Amino acid sequence: MAYRDRMATNGSSRYDAVIVGGGHNGLVAAAYLARGGYRVLVLERLARTGGAAVSAAAFPGVDARLSRYSYLVSLLPAKVVRELGLRLELRRRRISSYTPAVRDGKPTGLLVDAGDPGRTGESFRALTGSDREWRAWREFYGTTGRVAERVFPTLTEPLPSRDELRRRIGDGAAWTDLFERPLGETVERTFTDDLVRGVVLTDALIGTFTHAHDPALRQNRCFLYHVIGNGTGDWDVPVGGMGAVTDALAAAALAAGAEIRTGHEVTAIAGDGRGEAEVSYRHADGEATVAARRVLVNAAPATLARLLGTAPGPAPEGAQLKVNMVLRRLPRLRDPAADPRDAFAGTFHIAEGYRQLETAYAEAAAGRMPSAPPSEIYCHTLTDPSILGPEAVRQGLQTLTLFGLHMPARLFGDPAAKERALAASLAQLDAVLAEPIADCLALDADGRPCVEARTPPELERELGLPGGHIFHRDLAFPFLPEEPGAHEGSAAERWGVATARPDVLLCGAGAVRGGGVSGIPGHNAAQAALEDLASPAR
Repeated sequence: MAYRDRMATNGSSRYDAVIVGGGHNGLVAAAYLARGGYRVLVLERLARTGGAAVSAAAFPGVDARLSRYSYLVSLLPAKVVRELGLRLELRRRRISSYTPAVRDGKPTGLLVDAGDPGRTGESFRALTGSDREWRAWREFYGTTGRVAERVFPTLTEPLPSRDELRRRIGDGAAWTDLFERPLGETVERTFTDDLVRGVVLTDALIGTFTHAHDPALRQNRCFLYHVIGNGTGDWDVPVGGMGAVTDALAAAALAAGAEIRTGHEVTAIAGDGRGEAEVSYRHADGEATVAARRVLVNAAPATLARLLGTAPGPAPEGAQLKVNMVLRRLPRLRDPAADPRDAFAGTFHIAEGYRQLETAYAEAAAGRMPSAPPSEIYCHTLTDPSILGPEAVRQGLQTLTLFGLHMPARLFGDPAAKERALAASLAQLDAVLAEPIADCLALDADGRPCVEARTPPELERELGLPGGHIFHRDLAFPFLPEEPGAHEGSAAERWGVATARPDVLLCGAGAVRGGGVSGIPGHNAAQAALEDLASPAR
């Protein structure tokens, strides 16, 4: 949504806080600071707010507003929704996941029904032949659930130390498995079935190009953030699509008195860090500079380095393929026992057996397109049909979102690579369907199939994500770094949002406890800024 016509017109060139980037985290920060009584300006390069959390009518003549980039919500704290008075509904998916398989030459699958443990247990027994994997599953996710209950509340508090967080978790074995040893060791020790192992591992690979035994533990960090959301790990559907989330946040920021200017691209941040910072930007009518006591940057650390005129360091690399589709009807599955309305309502895993994931990683790391690209699909409209207009509802249209793993930016130097990646991913989907997905696609007003794909280089061009990395950089464990920063003990350090300059805070996904549609970095940067702005010395 664009807000240029609703911005204040007082012509001021001095603010308490300037926020660079009007994505969801920037809007959270703006709302908190404005509610604190401070003068806040949000500068957004694009013509609308929201960043990657937006809804769009992607296909001409098709009345469906798709969550074009990010698409599910887990980490947005109920605390933030409540404190900002957001008019927002997040709807629980009853089906957690469905994973097609072939056993003894026959198509089958694993259904995880969050609302019916008995049904899930039957599915495990039918797939694996015993109760062993089902018992292991319940024990493993019982442990992650207890960790989630203890860790999630800390995400909106000052950062604990490593030892403090370990004491808070209170389970030495869980700490070792999740925070100290490669996740692959735990998965292989806990589960024996290759398909079950793969379903577990996928949460460690979303937007993270790595493998089960990475000694740097990138997979562990990604897994942790995927299983702790709101203390449950549930992934919810935003009613109205992702645009409803950021529209609610923008409305809260405006109601609190923040100014939002879209079509305003920040070009530099200057100052010595001891006084007011100067933020330079350009827009349709020229260029300008504003002063701010604090600058909160809702952009990647590499982008911040460029704005400060410093070296950005190693470039991050995104590793996903995002595909949006609109269907005339849901496809039938090869598994005769699977109802498509169940299978596609949760996360539908494709080519995500444990060995398949490792093979795909090895191929991509060597610079080759995975021969069997792994991906995950879900149907938004089975949980929330409100994103469809009346005509689309009458026609019985459905949406599908596909998120492909192990698709690093390095694979897309060739202009034809995107089409190869899309074709290979849809071929893996077709392999588990009783009919080609192409036969189910709706057509737009020009007679073209309703399917679009976005690669990491396209995410960089469209959203300004360096390397197309959806988390801005590798995720970090949610505790204080063991190596102290330049401003140890400052509010910014304690809240995990510090940069090299005390007057510039990081409020985007690249902050400690960043990643996902959470608002957590925005909340935490705002808390640090509120402490600083209230200090007489500042």
